[in-house]
Amino acid sequence: MNQEEGLTAVDNIVTQFNTYEDFLDSQITTVDLYYLEDEGLARQLVELGYRGTGEVVKREDFEARKAAIEFARQAERTLKKTLTSASKDLQDNFLKALAVREEDNRNGKVSSVIFIRDKNSHGQEVSGYIDYAHRLKTEDFEVYFNGKKRLLPRSTDLSFYNWDNHLAVCNSSPNYQVIADNPEGLLFKYKRDRKILNVDPKAQPGDNSTRIPIQTNLYIQAVIFDHISRRKT
Repeated sequence: MNQEEGLTAVDNIVTQFNTYEDFLDSQITTVDLYYLEDEGLARQLVELGYRGTGEVVKREDFEARKAAIEFARQAERTLKKTLTSASKDLQDNFLKALAVREEDNRNGKVSSVIFIRDKNSHGQEVSGYIDYAHRLKTEDFEVYFNGKKRLLPRSTDLSFYNWDNHLAVCNSSPNYQVIADNPEGLLFKYKRDRKILNVDPKAQPGDNSTRIPIQTNLYIQAVIFDHISRRKT
């Protein structure tokens, strides 16, 4: 039996029995108890592999897998609770696209950069690039997913430009370093794997990155860049 098959066998046992003692008891026959006349001794013999009707599993392996499975379940429940897009009746393609990416951006599997161009509350046209994972960590997206507010670029995002007063701002984030002095246009370097994300629509976005324009009724223009980090942790 290889390691993967061994883990599968242990997982099956761990999910079937609440405690290690319950597992041991399942391996003890009435004949064992008749001759041994001691349940504790019978359990010890099963644990050592001298008695039993099935797989031999060490106590430390059982308890380690039990703890790992429970931790994974708790983490999954916690993540589901933190997904602000969960159970929302989303109609617009942009909000649906954000919802699809929320979990992966929260757990670091994907890092998305959102480009938005539209008018702000003062009627001024603004545009900018947003580090989605960073914004998820620093603000409550409930107001966006329930339609109370629209997500718009800010002067604190990766980049921000006000087309009316020509205010231009760039800021690096915990995930991206802004490269603003590139003669061919704005670039973002993902800090985990140091790959370059090119947001020029006429260029390829870069290694492990995709550019997806979103057809939406909420904005003049919306594009999402998805980057998958290949760096091993």
